[in-house]
Amino acid sequence: MSAQMWFRSGSRRQILAGGALATLAGIVACTPRLRAGTGAILLANGKIHRADVGRPQAEALVIRDGRIAFVGTTKDASAFAPEARRIDLAGATAFPGFTDSHVHLLGVGLRDLQLDLTGTNGIADLRARLSAHAEKTDGPILGRGWIETHWPEQRFPRAADIANIAAGRPILLIRADGHAGLANQAALDLAGIGPGTADPAGGTILRDASGAADGMLIDNAVDLVARNMPAPDRALKEKALRAALALYARRGWTGAHDMGLGLDDLPILVALDEGGDNPLTIDLYAAADDFEAVFALGPTGRQGAGYALRGVKFYVDGALGSRGAALLAPYADAPGSSGLLVSEPEMLATAFAKARLAGMQIALHAIGDRANRIALDLFEKTFADAPEARRAARWRVEHAQIIAPGDLGRFARLGVIASMQPSHAIGDLYFAPARLGSARLAGAYAWKILADSGAIIAGGSDAPVEKGDPLVEFYAAAFRHDLEGKSGPDWGPEQALPRADALALFTTNAAFASGRETQTGALAPGMVADISVFSRDLMTAPFETIVKAEALLTVSGGRVTHNKLG
Repeated sequence: MSAQMWFRSGSRRQILAGGALATLAGIVACTPRLRAGTGAILLANGKIHRADVGRPQAEALVIRDGRIAFVGTTKDASAFAPEARRIDLAGATAFPGFTDSHVHLLGVGLRDLQLDLTGTNGIADLRARLSAHAEKTDGPILGRGWIETHWPEQRFPRAADIANIAAGRPILLIRADGHAGLANQAALDLAGIGPGTADPAGGTILRDASGAADGMLIDNAVDLVARNMPAPDRALKEKALRAALALYARRGWTGAHDMGLGLDDLPILVALDEGGDNPLTIDLYAAADDFEAVFALGPTGRQGAGYALRGVKFYVDGALGSRGAALLAPYADAPGSSGLLVSEPEMLATAFAKARLAGMQIALHAIGDRANRIALDLFEKTFADAPEARRAARWRVEHAQIIAPGDLGRFARLGVIASMQPSHAIGDLYFAPARLGSARLAGAYAWKILADSGAIIAGGSDAPVEKGDPLVEFYAAAFRHDLEGKSGPDWGPEQALPRADALALFTTNAAFASGRETQTGALAPGMVADISVFSRDLMTAPFETIVKAEALLTVSGGRVTHNKLG
């Protein structure tokens, strides 16, 4: 494989470029600084939800030197800062800045720069999009975004389905979840995958009745083909990351917890940040392959103006849709399988011991009930001698989608953060009952049970798996219906959160999850001015109108990064 990795957002495989380790310490040893806009800003004539305990709503606030200086009435705010630049909210509603607690920013940008298969409605549509793309390009083809659960065929695509398209050119089309891919015969041949090829550890090569690979690869098996595909170069990655950052500001996000950025790509983010082109505050959880380098840095000297390197993202299992999520009992619709462990627990235990010594956070992907039990067991054992140190470490389980009833209370008891993505539920619950059977649904996407137990839930989107829209995520958390307002009999409506709790997922809880709760997450004097302004009041608007709202103003670190108010 070339020095530049082939990037698959959400992947376990991130190949470090040759010079990255040598320069890493210098890159991340920047002195943090507050990114403030010029002069004072007055937001007036709106509705302001402070998320500040014991404080009522306000109608105006003042920003000075990147921080909230005053919150109150428009009259008092105007008197407090008569010199301030005035932005009239005109009845819009301001919230503490929304943070996406689980996103793959580079993947978000690449989604629009490569073959985007989002919304593909069947194999015929997949073929049509692939053919159109092949006519405009040369060489191997990479695509992402298809998901078969709504297709009329009700099955995974196969290499035979895309035969005779771009003949002889390797093709790899990644499923939306990033945990499975479709390879054509040319790509299978290039990887040397034949009837006698064994499944790799943590992966599955799906086969036809004859035993030949049918083109579908699950989890680590995807890497057999991916390592032969061309990697995006630095220029394309910079373009993608720049586009993703701008998109997130336009949608109203002020912060992001980026999961799995390779350290060889960190210099791109650093350059954008130092050039003033990063509109977010980004907490980075590096790829698992880079963990030794990250842990060597220790707990200090890992941040710049708009980013901080917090820890490392590891994996236990795969995804539910591709039946790679590790379950305690077999899949209801595939009795021969209980999913996959993509990392050995013994390896994770060794890495986690090093993380504890280094003072670094762990973000651990776990979707199935077996995977979540393994994650909680590993966290508990790593800090067996120091429960309070475990709480202070704020280690996280990413997704926490299917949890056995006996494990639901362990998140709060152990002080483990559940990092969950509400939009997964309103998509997955179309097929989760078939995968799991009704008995296991009680612990599926169980936000309310976890919140009531005292667990901290950080809310995210997992974009580009999902759209990456704060309004969709809030809607899903508080309403638990699909975007057309529909729900199914097994969707667990009782797991919907009260609106104030749904807001906390993306504000106060997100801040706590990355250790920023004294800086952001509320609109109170002295806090960093991270503000998301939407055209509707999410606390009172009819649910069906929330996803039709829009972000009107975004302020990050006191700097206006998106403005439709003038």
